[in-house]
Amino acid sequence: QVQLVESGGGLVQAGASLRLSCAASGGTFSDYRMGWFRQAPGKEREFVAGISWSGEQTYYADSVKGRFTISRDNAKNTSYLQMNSLKPEDTAIYYCAAGYKVYGGSYYYTRGNMYGYWGQGTQVTVSS
Repeated sequence: QVQLVESGGGLVQAGASLRLSCAASGGTFSDYRMGWFRQAPGKEREFVAGISWSGEQTYYADSVKGRFTISRDNAKNTSYLQMNSLKPEDTAIYYCAAGYKVYGGSYYYTRGNMYGYWGQGTQVTVSS
């Protein structure tokens, strides 16, 4: 059973940066794909970024490409989401997710039902 705990959210102004962290425990971290999703009030959860178990493959939503960077440190059992040039529309609860490694493309990273474990979320609020 994998447990995930997000941290690093907060209230920032537009244009600022934040780095979210997702600490994992209870499994072999290097065996899991990691993903970040977000859910804004009144909207459905949406994919933000995903990274393969080795870190070699990364995927991004078009809305964050060029501004956000997903990474992982398998020695620290932690995934990160570096968010730069934040916009008010980035305001949401951000969730990290873990799914056992599977060989394939973006299909396995961009869909929430491809992940078996979820964190509790961390709030990111961007003011204009």
